[in-house]
Amino acid sequence: MTVTAVRLGGRPDQPLLVLGPALGTSATALWSAAAHGLAQHFHVVSWDLPGHGHNRLSSTREPVSIETLAADVLAVVDELREGGGSTRFHYAGDSVGGAVGLQLALDAPDQLASATVLCSGARIGSPDLWAERASQVRSAGTPSLVAESAGRWFAPGFLEREPERASALLHALADTDDEGYAAVCDALARFDLRARLTEVEVSVLAVAGDRDRSTPTSSLAEVAEGVARGRLVVLRGVGHLAPVEAPAEVGRLVREHALGHATEGPGETSTRDGARAAGMAVRREVLGDAHVDRATAAATDLTRDFQEFITEYAWGGIWTRPGLDRRSRSLITLTALVARGHQEELAMHIRAARTNGVTVEEIKELLLQTAIYCGVPDANTAFHTAQKALDGLGES
Repeated sequence: MTVTAVRLGGRPDQPLLVLGPALGTSATALWSAAAHGLAQHFHVVSWDLPGHGHNRLSSTREPVSIETLAADVLAVVDELREGGGSTRFHYAGDSVGGAVGLQLALDAPDQLASATVLCSGARIGSPDLWAERASQVRSAGTPSLVAESAGRWFAPGFLEREPERASALLHALADTDDEGYAAVCDALARFDLRARLTEVEVSVLAVAGDRDRSTPTSSLAEVAEGVARGRLVVLRGVGHLAPVEAPAEVGRLVREHALGHATEGPGETSTRDGARAAGMAVRREVLGDAHVDRATAAATDLTRDFQEFITEYAWGGIWTRPGLDRRSRSLITLTALVARGHQEELAMHIRAARTNGVTVEEIKELLLQTAIYCGVPDANTAFHTAQKALDGLGES
């Protein structure tokens, strides 16, 4: 086995959640902060790549592939099951860990209850990029990557705000075995699941960092749109290592995706409680915690049932459907709101559209289109509403 399991919290009688690492990181340095909250709901286990973290001294000299890493993760899960428990597990992984998650979804769909793929893709980089990186490490060692990785891994300002957390990750990179790192580079050079995304039926949450240069939002959008049941969330001000830069948000996304979308077995329909939980998770992801908390706190005896109705049927029944990605649903919703003249809802969904990956340029084009098909006065009012909403986001 080329990977080593690392227990990060929780109890064996809780649902199993497996967390996958990014290249050059250790499980502990990458996931510890996010795992703190997850351990309240899951038995949290991460794993280290060959030559990385707790697995540094057992670096393999044999070829490594994403398929063999996925098989080794399944072997770890089998060992954990020896004490009993569910045969299914949840998975979340960043970068190469996310690539392994997609491979697991193809190789073990009956065992995988949900997958969260962060800062990753169905293909990451290019074969030439990984060949060059492997050659550099084999000749100059992993310490030669530290300066470049500091700029590539983190969003601007993170190093200054969180020097200790950033330093721990960069030290983990420098300590990584050269051949272990290079072997994973070789694996990524051969990795390409783009043509097989349509085969993935496991529920997939794709999480992008809007400041990630290595795996941009388009890479995660391709995953969300390509699988049968995919959703995209874009984290503002986050680079390539989302579990470190936004641990609370990542923990919440992983938790709510797993608890809100997992079922007991194939063919089972969601209960009303499940639909409500799924709806609340999506509602928070799209509209933001602050908005939902305000709406919930403002509910009265008159309006409370309506709030639950919206959560269950609109967000849990429609926004969670796999037929359209969230970006498309945002575009449709904006058009409908302009046509009906619902300006307060339009402002809210302009902000939601940005969360769902719709660009300011695309919002402009949509509003121009509504001027033709909804009417110039409606579009004129909508432009004013959109400008105020974008000004509030600092995007004027």
